Amino acid sequence: MAPAQSQQQYLEGSPLDADIYAVLILAAIIVLVARRRPVISLSQRNWPILLFVLYCAVSITWSDYPDVALKRWIKSLGDYAMILILLTERDPTRAIKQVLARVGFILIPVSILLIKYYPEWGRAYALHWESTQFFTGVTDNKNQLGMVCLVFGFYAYWRVLEAWRERTRNWGKSLVVHGAIIAMAVWLLQLCDSKTSLSCLVLTIGLITAHAFWKMARSRAVLHVLVLAVISICFSVLFLGIGSDALQTIGRNSTLTGRTDIWKILLTVPINPVVGTGFESFWLGKRLDYLWSFPIVDGLVQAHDGYFDLYLNLGWLGVCFVGMLLWRGYRNVIRGLEQNPAMGRLRLGYIVIFLIYNFTEAAIRTSDLVWIGFLLAIASVPQASENGPLYQRFRAVRAASPLLEPRPVLLRPSECNQAHRGALRTSTCVEKGNTCGRKDMGPAFRKYAPPCICVLAGRV
Repeated sequence: MAPAQSQQQYLEGSPLDADIYAVLILAAIIVLVARRRPVISLSQRNWPILLFVLYCAVSITWSDYPDVALKRWIKSLGDYAMILILLTERDPTRAIKQVLARVGFILIPVSILLIKYYPEWGRAYALHWESTQFFTGVTDNKNQLGMVCLVFGFYAYWRVLEAWRERTRNWGKSLVVHGAIIAMAVWLLQLCDSKTSLSCLVLTIGLITAHAFWKMARSRAVLHVLVLAVISICFSVLFLGIGSDALQTIGRNSTLTGRTDIWKILLTVPINPVVGTGFESFWLGKRLDYLWSFPIVDGLVQAHDGYFDLYLNLGWLGVCFVGMLLWRGYRNVIRGLEQNPAMGRLRLGYIVIFLIYNFTEAAIRTSDLVWIGFLLAIASVPQASENGPLYQRFRAVRAASPLLEPRPVLLRPSECNQAHRGALRTSTCVEKGNTCGRKDMGPAFRKYAPPCICVLAGRV
């Protein structure tokens, strides 16, 4: 990764970026205050994430640069605020899908446009690395571009996979549109030579494809084995020297393009192993002066290993906190796979991407897409209550409806499920006027299916 800025610029940051982040965070706070009840409920269900955020805040007190660490922590709150906005939408699943689709439709094609026709914006040069050219697209370095292609390319594949399986109306259009995004993402990954992102994409695609089409892979035990196998293979090839030919095949050597040499240098820096140096405070001050005196580290502001970088900043306590998030999140995803396999595969994919990607890149950082995708995947969203406003609307409409006369009512899936328990004889679920579910579902209607309009066909 080419150095993007001087030490002073890295320490002070960009005033323009700070102003933009401040406006976005303020707007998010206004929205969240208006949604304070679901926000409180969501925070209670996701207390490990809240605990990690609070630990990051406490770690500011032992940072060598508490003012810089505080600014960065406040900036990190923007990630959690935007995630809360998505998860407190009336339909969180649809909101997440729309955001991932629309952002991917913008960033990936625009990156190609900048690289091909506006090289002064879409390319960068490392002056101290023999003026090596890097393709950056809409980002400021090739690894960030690889991360963009990884996160949104995987989502596009997931949409293609589910469209092929469900064969709903307009599924052909979905195949073409998202298939084009996949092709562009793969082309960019090869162009920018981001082997970490490309390897993560291939392995994760293989995992969710096996779960979708191989019946045996849908059992918990086999799925655990598959996930463990994918992670173990990556760890063995990268760190244990097993299957070193695989590294040569993808154009890498045993030093992981100098990463092992960087890690040896980082281990010479004294830190508190329990609590680290403070929130995003390792790459600051005298430590940065010392590290940038080594040619191989000059210009870097990350350890090229997310877990190592986390240890340097937050110590073993920080590693334990993220481990707790991972354990609880994985457990939630496995349970969700049984209730909504399609969405469960998307969440599982982002967790596996997080685990593998951080072996050779640092993505447990503010505003990194892999970290944001991980948080979205592990979050536990409360189910709708029978006393919720939509369920009350259903009861009011049902009471006013004549027997056997169909009446459309907009409901969340969990509320529709509750309504079906003894309330209806038959039902057909439609989304935007198109049939999207099975007839006569009754109590078997899935809790986490896409939101629908329940057409009431009568009462028991």
